[in-house]
Amino acid sequence: MSLKSLRYFLWAVVAIIGGGLGGYFYVNGIQSPQSIQNIATTSIGGPFDLIDHNGEKITHEALDGSPSLVFFGFTHCPEICPTTLSDISGWLDKVGQEGKGIKSFFITVDPERDTPNVMKDYVTAFSNRITGITGNVENIEQVLQNYRIYANRVQLSDGDYTMDHTASVILLDKEANFVSTISYGETPDVAIEKIKLLLKRG
Repeated sequence: MSLKSLRYFLWAVVAIIGGGLGGYFYVNGIQSPQSIQNIATTSIGGPFDLIDHNGEKITHEALDGSPSLVFFGFTHCPEICPTTLSDISGWLDKVGQEGKGIKSFFITVDPERDTPNVMKDYVTAFSNRITGITGNVENIEQVLQNYRIYANRVQLSDGDYTMDHTASVILLDKEANFVSTISYGETPDVAIEKIKLLLKRG
């Protein structure tokens, strides 16, 4: 195992331990959507033309045909992203055969650093059922707008930077319509129940 892969693996272990410590939205004053009641289904989503973690073209058509879990984040994320990807992996395991057709996507909010190879190393440390997605800055910005995702680059004192971003997982039905969200720190029972309701919707 390479040093980079080992680092991602250790992040995954830390995320599993830390996932039950409670949660919050990793945003600056912008709260993520909570349910279908307060956001119209037509206001979330739209076409995109991006690159998956294998370096292949991926479009919005990848979301068609089965329910999807979509999460936006970045690979240098210290806590929220590894915890959420670990949670997604655990949810899918607990749903079991009933949810074998669910698709899961991790779309970067930091395309400058998150190349396909970086994304592949990162997501595969958590699950082989999560597809990492990146692309050029302009296309990623359009996707963020389409999915109502808050993302903001924050400069650090050492010259590096981090990203503030919406921390909820978006649930889409088989026609890529918005259904609901799973908040960061949601209890596993509630998260799994939402996924089961998503599956019943189709």
